[in-house]
Amino acid sequence: MNKHGHLAEFLQARRSRLRPEDVGLRTYGERRRVPGLRREELAMLAGISAPYYTRLEQGQSRNASREVLDAVAGALRLDDAERAHLHTLAGAPRRRGPGARPRPERITPATRALLAAVDGTPAVVIGRRSDVLAWNRPGHGLFAGHLDPDSPDDPGGAGGAGGPGRRPNMARLVFLDAHTRDLYADWPAKARAVVGNLRLTAGRHPDDPLLAALIGELTMRSREFATLWADHRVLACDVADYEMRHPLVGTLTVTQQTLQSPQGDGPSLVVATADPGSPSAAALALLAHATAPPREADRPHHGADPRTV
Repeated sequence: MNKHGHLAEFLQARRSRLRPEDVGLRTYGERRRVPGLRREELAMLAGISAPYYTRLEQGQSRNASREVLDAVAGALRLDDAERAHLHTLAGAPRRRGPGARPRPERITPATRALLAAVDGTPAVVIGRRSDVLAWNRPGHGLFAGHLDPDSPDDPGGAGGAGGPGRRPNMARLVFLDAHTRDLYADWPAKARAVVGNLRLTAGRHPDDPLLAALIGELTMRSREFATLWADHRVLACDVADYEMRHPLVGTLTVTQQTLQSPQGDGPSLVVATADPGSPSAAALALLAHATAPPREADRPHHGADPRTV
């Protein structure tokens, strides 16, 4: 589906959620055939003509001005992330050459150096389709200690929880992997965040066949994903607190922060921190110690007297 198909679905979903009483409109007890506001009611609230709004919602108007889109966003009571998503969907579609496919995502040496610099803090590098491109030892231990630590290095495909290839995919893990589901005490909140972020990505990259395949797979394999995807909610995953039930260090609450490139189109660095001095910080320190490589002095030496090792 192209951007304008996504735009139509997004506007319809948002309009259906607003009731006349939510925006100060009186219905005088009339029976309404459709949920939410009618198109002409939303057009009136936005200060534009009903025929123009109808064309916009049907994907037939592809040159809406920023002012018109802001007026529609205000009438729909969109938040900042939803407003930005609306502008993205209404923009001109980017065309890809015939047969062209997205390039495999890889991390740069600079990103790998940044990952090494925060080695004592759980950190994961996530691609735009939620593939795990790299992680440090604590990041692997916190988010997916049951998986092969070298699996992100496999460029053959994004896997995890039954997907192709070995490279883990966080969206697949959240919806299809029992370990990851049990890891989050409030799994529905994590699930909504994953779907909301995928919605933003799909709006920016409507012609990405790998992203479309991922969404199609999750829709078929997870009823919960299909329900959330049909809701058309968007969510920028910048900062969020999650209570985690970790099999090694117990229950802890972490703040997951997502650091993106200035263009917002490259891999993201996700780090997990806890309040200094808290039991959760102690749990993260224990995890970092448990996942640290053995020191040279701790390794047995071949030929040494075992009584001195």
